[in-house]
Amino acid sequence: MTTAIETHNLHKAFGGKVAVEGLTLSVRRGEVFGFLGPNGAGKSTSVKMLLGLVHPTGGEANVLGRPLGDVGIRAKTGFLPEHFRFHDWLTAREFLRYHARLYGMREPRIDSRTAALLELVGLAAHRDKRLKEFSKGMLQRIGLAQALLNEPELVFLDEPTSGLDPVGRLLVRDIIRDQRERGATVFLNSHLLGEVEVTCDRVAFIRHGRVLEMRELGKTGDDGLALAIRAAGVCEDALRGLRQWAGAVRVNGDLLDLEIATEDVIPAIVSHLAGSGARVYSVTCRQASLEELFLRIVGVDGGL
Repeated sequence: MTTAIETHNLHKAFGGKVAVEGLTLSVRRGEVFGFLGPNGAGKSTSVKMLLGLVHPTGGEANVLGRPLGDVGIRAKTGFLPEHFRFHDWLTAREFLRYHARLYGMREPRIDSRTAALLELVGLAAHRDKRLKEFSKGMLQRIGLAQALLNEPELVFLDEPTSGLDPVGRLLVRDIIRDQRERGATVFLNSHLLGEVEVTCDRVAFIRHGRVLEMRELGKTGDDGLALAIRAAGVCEDALRGLRQWAGAVRVNGDLLDLEIATEDVIPAIVSHLAGSGARVYSVTCRQASLEELFLRIVGVDGGL
């Protein structure tokens, strides 16, 4: 499978401050890729370098088969920044038409594309309303429409569901899936791990501008299991003994949360607890959530 983004040891320093230490990753064409990390991890700077808005201090990268900064790539790329400042004196329709002309689009495609996108993001009834009258959620929707105007091959979405209600988040989720179905690549940065989990094909966990780990989502693995045990009378010695099977053990009253590598260790864990005198009431095993993986990989001090 060909790649949409390839980077090797990409880094950026602002004076004496290093924002991205050495980003190395590969994003496949046609996938929805999640870019996850704590605040200050270098996510925004990395995206700006990939878009050609910030020049890297060092390293190499290709976007859609071309080096960073290639002007032709911009015509094939869409971008919704987290912090946007739109022309609020324009109506929704005028705003999209303006950006369509910047892309070099001509009539009648401008009219048809603008109308279709306003319908897609649920703003057709507000097409003649000025953006300064829009709510935060409506601005988020018009920003998403702007990012899709040119039917891009690669779309960068930075916090696309910020300010949206559950219906709006569902709409964005459906739009992202539609982009994948038409063969576009979506590069998604979001703090809402639940949204990432149900939307993305793969994710990269980063810290200090370095990829700590990459994961396929939606596939059962033998290294991401969460075991919940409700038990009473668990002594300290029994808790310490659990660490021979579990990577981490957390206690909350009568509930034990364990990280295990495989279901094969569950009988031994239950036998160990029962043998220590504990009373085991229930055992539940499931695939670890993305939030649990984030805390495990990035660390508890790397909150979003």
